[in-house]
Amino acid sequence: MPDIKLITENLADELIPGIQRASGIYILTSFVMESGVRLLHPHLRNAAERGAEIKILAGDYLFVTQPEALRQLLNLDGRIEARLWRSEGTSFHPKAYLLDYDDGQGLMIVGSSNLSLSAFRLGYEWNLAVNAETEPFTFREALEQFFRLFYHEKTWPLNAETVREYEKEYNAYHQKYPELVRLISEMEESELMMPVKSRVDTEGGLPNLGLGNVVIEPRPAQLAALDALHATWEEGYDRALVVMATGLGKTYLAGFFARSFKRILFIAHREEILQQAKQSFQRIMPERNAGFYYGNEKDPSAELIFASIFTLGMKKHREKFTPDAFDLIIVDEFHHAAAKSYISVLEYFRPVFLLGITATPDRMDGRDIYALCDGNVAYRVNFIEAVSRGWLSPFQYFGVYDDTDYDRIKWLGTRYDEEELLAAQLREEKAALIYAKWTQYKQTRTLGFCSSIRQADFLSDYFKRQGVRALSLHSRTVEMTRPEAIRALENGELDIIFTVDLFNEGVDISSVNTLLFVRPTESLTVFTQQLGRGLRLAEGKTHCVIIDLIGNYRNADIKLKLFSAEQEDQESTRRHNRYAAVPAVPAGCSMTLETGVINLLKELAAKKQPRKEKLLSAYMELKREWGRRPTYLELHLYGKASSREYKQEFNSYFGFLYWADELTEEEREIYRQSERWLTEVEKTPMSKSYKMVLLLAMLERGHDKWREPITALEAAPFFHRYLTEKEYRRKTDFSDKTTSLLTKEYNAAKVAVLIERMPMTMWSGSSNGLVTFRNGVFEINKENVPDSRVVYDWTKEICLYRLHEYFERKA
Repeated sequence: MPDIKLITENLADELIPGIQRASGIYILTSFVMESGVRLLHPHLRNAAERGAEIKILAGDYLFVTQPEALRQLLNLDGRIEARLWRSEGTSFHPKAYLLDYDDGQGLMIVGSSNLSLSAFRLGYEWNLAVNAETEPFTFREALEQFFRLFYHEKTWPLNAETVREYEKEYNAYHQKYPELVRLISEMEESELMMPVKSRVDTEGGLPNLGLGNVVIEPRPAQLAALDALHATWEEGYDRALVVMATGLGKTYLAGFFARSFKRILFIAHREEILQQAKQSFQRIMPERNAGFYYGNEKDPSAELIFASIFTLGMKKHREKFTPDAFDLIIVDEFHHAAAKSYISVLEYFRPVFLLGITATPDRMDGRDIYALCDGNVAYRVNFIEAVSRGWLSPFQYFGVYDDTDYDRIKWLGTRYDEEELLAAQLREEKAALIYAKWTQYKQTRTLGFCSSIRQADFLSDYFKRQGVRALSLHSRTVEMTRPEAIRALENGELDIIFTVDLFNEGVDISSVNTLLFVRPTESLTVFTQQLGRGLRLAEGKTHCVIIDLIGNYRNADIKLKLFSAEQEDQESTRRHNRYAAVPAVPAGCSMTLETGVINLLKELAAKKQPRKEKLLSAYMELKREWGRRPTYLELHLYGKASSREYKQEFNSYFGFLYWADELTEEEREIYRQSERWLTEVEKTPMSKSYKMVLLLAMLERGHDKWREPITALEAAPFFHRYLTEKEYRRKTDFSDKTTSLLTKEYNAAKVAVLIERMPMTMWSGSSNGLVTFRNGVFEINKENVPDSRVVYDWTKEICLYRLHEYFERKA
């Protein structure tokens, strides 16, 4: 390069080659962004591994530096030393990159670029790069000044404790000055908002939006998920689930991941999703040819195929492709994948990798989607965590009291009776209340979610009579199409769109800044999807207002837990028994509940169904649906109550069946005789799966031989095969220092030694005589285990349940 060079774009193209050559790397920057650390991460790590000295000093001015970026610096390599400048309100704006070479040369880059992707790749910056050989005095002076600042008394060494302390101050500052911080962050980190940067058209001076000139870069959330996906692939998994809140760009994530594969099949249940996905993938991979496979558009030869599940659900269309035709299959909105239409497709194809993506992994139809990806959740971030990280918009939630008595409205198993619900909803006084609260809290662009077309029409007509530019948008709307309605709302020509379920999935209207819920929350999954319609980031959008009518309907108390910054996992949230207080929402957000709502929630908590009765109700609902008594594993996979609660309350599932009078008289007697054994199988501690694998090996011998003694050598073939035939089992329980050697080449004697030492000896010592291990023989005490086909079946049910639940939980 010349002695002095002006760099106005793509600073990384100059900086990275210098880092790769330097023996000393000294970085001074006002702000550090997560994306910048990710970009330099491999190059700094390689430099550290070859012995380069690396020191990085970042500033805390205006708390723009991201705590997560500091954590990444901290974890990058133990040989890298990083410190944080404590500005205490004083301006701190240096940006310098000093690279010292072994041959006495060096490079100094000084200018406007902080340590962020936007500064290195996407933004327009001015930096001067100066050869040390040309200006040796200036270079040495810069190095000396750097070290003075680096070890100044105002700096903190970067470690877990100082990052934690900084994060507290960062959160407090962001809560106090959200607008100021947002503006600065947008300037420094534009890729948080826009994954696309178009280069300037030199002829017209305007952005050229043609696909050939578009540069697509992953957003921070996508980068984190992408890292996790590549890691899980490299670990040997052939399928994974990614759970990302609506608005974080799941489709783009899938496209970035797809670049590593040759032939790709993208499956969704709506044509609109397929069309959007094709556009997104072609922006990422414009060199690949893409085609649809649905309706009248069927292009089976394309590299990227976007197919309707309903088309592939037909055998003749599936079989247009060989089972191994695709390297990567992506299933969008994966929470639908347990439906029969998906199962037939997923069972037919054998891709190198199966990726499921969803914002809402709840079991909408009662089936377990985690089992479809072998329990491997590669990455998960819910909408609350995304809001906390600044990836989604902050919110202001207003809980409005709804005096409708939903106890008087018939419940039909999954929803309220429509006619009875409408009789309560289509009242002028109810519309007046909704209008008043909307007027009080609204911003400029509103989506209103209704429970029926008639309610949407009714409220739209009422709002129009008040002078509001409203539209009821549904399958029967004739005034305008859905794309026209979206454009009208974005352009300010409409104030509010009332809809039913049109905007649950696959539609992006980032400018929406108010959500109005005028329907009972029957499904937490649907409610979460609809929340996502208002939480996308957009230019000029500071927050989203959520106006929610809360009455004594099902899930009214549970759904508020979804907003908590200290969320439990979704399953325990769903089953939360008591309403304690207003949830602690993330910094920058607020939750306001009317007095009537608070009183209602207290009443609902007091009326909660006793636990045993609740479990019985959930069991009976499943039994009625299936027409028979479900197995223990079926109860776990498809039941609405937690399977663990049955164990906690009754010691075992069969203890519950005994209490619920669900056993025949013969079974009741058998249960009384075998209760100790069943409880032992249900409750014996499991730090690994080994006890249940051993028991399953015994059960595999059949109901007439399963109680017979067994040696470790006899159990070894099944034990080894079970733990190695599925990658997730091997990774979970057969890949530590001791067991990994056993997976390379099967050695029955060595596996037998492990079995003797672990499940046989351990279980014998803790079972109070129910099993014994003496003289190399493992044996069940038959006095407590009747010779009965029923006991065999029940034991196997518990064993299969515990193995499934164990690996699911570990995943």
